[in-house]
Amino acid sequence: MKIGIFAKTFPGTDPMTVLLAAKAAGYASVQYNMACSGLPPLPGHVAPPVVRAINRAAQSTGVTIAALSATYNMIHPDPAIRANGLKHLETLIITAKAIGAPLVTLCTGTRDPQDQWRAHPDNATPQAWADLLAEMAKAAEIAERHRVSLGIEPELANVVNTAQKARRLIDEIASPSLRIVLDPANLFETTADPDRIIRSAIDLLAGRIALAHAKDRSPEGSFVTAGKGVINFALFTHHLKAAGVTGDLVTHGLTPDEAPAVAAYLRSLV
Repeated sequence: MKIGIFAKTFPGTDPMTVLLAAKAAGYASVQYNMACSGLPPLPGHVAPPVVRAINRAAQSTGVTIAALSATYNMIHPDPAIRANGLKHLETLIITAKAIGAPLVTLCTGTRDPQDQWRAHPDNATPQAWADLLAEMAKAAEIAERHRVSLGIEPELANVVNTAQKARRLIDEIASPSLRIVLDPANLFETTADPDRIIRSAIDLLAGRIALAHAKDRSPEGSFVTAGKGVINFALFTHHLKAAGVTGDLVTHGLTPDEAPAVAAYLRSLV
């Protein structure tokens, strides 16, 4: 289990600059975002020189690309927007294959038309679930064809907002490409027993967890830097290892100045 970080934590539009910063802060891997190559996060085209620059940076620094971000709103109420997102997803799946990233990360989406990270009451409707199944089936077919995995993350604001719904999606799609990105801070807002919720999620999803995230929750429910909130990350990493999870532990939601201390903290746990 390597300690990684969101590449876009560090400023820059050149992969060498960004990966050197990640390495200097103590990270062995990154979850890459095409913004770190000066492109939109969900570009319609990635030119060969861009791919070569990412590969050179990874080879030169020794920082591996654990995953490539390709989030779009998979249940946006406008089918045309969903179709455009799927088209761009294929571009990034092909790019992930070219840069050696085994995982492309997704957002299962929300009915909110403006913000894919904002909850909407229609997320819980049968039609929203049906739209997700249809969209995810298309995405899985593309991923299988290119032999790249898809990482979905239970998020309170999205249609897949619990570990149980993530398990249901895996079972209903039945694609070997579908994997889980598990962020413990996205499983609850406030609770008296976060360890129970986190342990239950790991038990339910263990065979499919490809990547774990490390951000924290304050007692009041806001997101905070890993190690500064209510999540017991020593217990979290213990349960991941006990469940046979070997994927990287990737932190985010922190500043570049905080990154070295968080890297040291997480390394002490794994």
